[in-house]
Amino acid sequence: MSRLPLVLIAAMTVGMAAEPNFNIPLWPVGKVPLAVGDAPLDQPFLTAFLPPKEKRNGSAVIIAPGGSNIMLMYGVEGIELAERFNDWGTCAFVLTYRLEPKYHDDARILDGNRALRLLKSRAAEFGIDPKRILFSGYSAGSTMARNVIANSDMGDPASSDPVERMDSKAHTLVMVYGPGKATPKENLKEFPPTFLLSAAWDRGAANGSAQLFLDMNKAGGVAELHMFQRGRHGFGSAYTSPEYGPWMDILKHFLELNQFFGSKK
Repeated sequence: MSRLPLVLIAAMTVGMAAEPNFNIPLWPVGKVPLAVGDAPLDQPFLTAFLPPKEKRNGSAVIIAPGGSNIMLMYGVEGIELAERFNDWGTCAFVLTYRLEPKYHDDARILDGNRALRLLKSRAAEFGIDPKRILFSGYSAGSTMARNVIANSDMGDPASSDPVERMDSKAHTLVMVYGPGKATPKENLKEFPPTFLLSAAWDRGAANGSAQLFLDMNKAGGVAELHMFQRGRHGFGSAYTSPEYGPWMDILKHFLELNQFFGSKK
């Protein structure tokens, strides 16, 4: 999918948005690291979904849709989620990251970290707090999100690129039907507060989420696990679902506990 269709779909879906949706390239043309071409999907980007300025509370979310790393589920795991976050006053940015077979985890880790740095470098422009950016992933996007967090850093203060001087630390991490067991290189104690969600029938994701929660809890990390007794893989925002419709309200409670929307009064 090229850049233009996502913007058109977003515009039709959002309708009377306060501001038009727009794309933000992660790197200038010709400067994308590990690029093996110059087609649209060789150039990762964010699509901005911004609530009205008077509704914004300083929080932001990067949404990494799933799609088995060969496609991106822009609808239920992108645009619909962005709209819910906008309802909460959160600026949402759907990430178009690089896909198989041309690209692998090393490129996707660069894409995710760059997205965090880029938003921090433009925080004043969007009215967001650079310390309150959530990284949210779904299915393959969940695996990507985890890899991004595991490889985040404090930035390079000597870089000639002002974006690269920014850190790539996220405020919180959301992984929906995706994670597996911990790997030796992961410092789970240093992960940001993490929200894990799956449906029990989706056994690979469910058992992986449960195992990761145990590993994080043992390591001293902050994690919250939710497992719905019924359901499937790929339910997205599931706003009207009788099985797991409340999940985003549960997520909102988790985020409130971690002051994602701002300090408690």
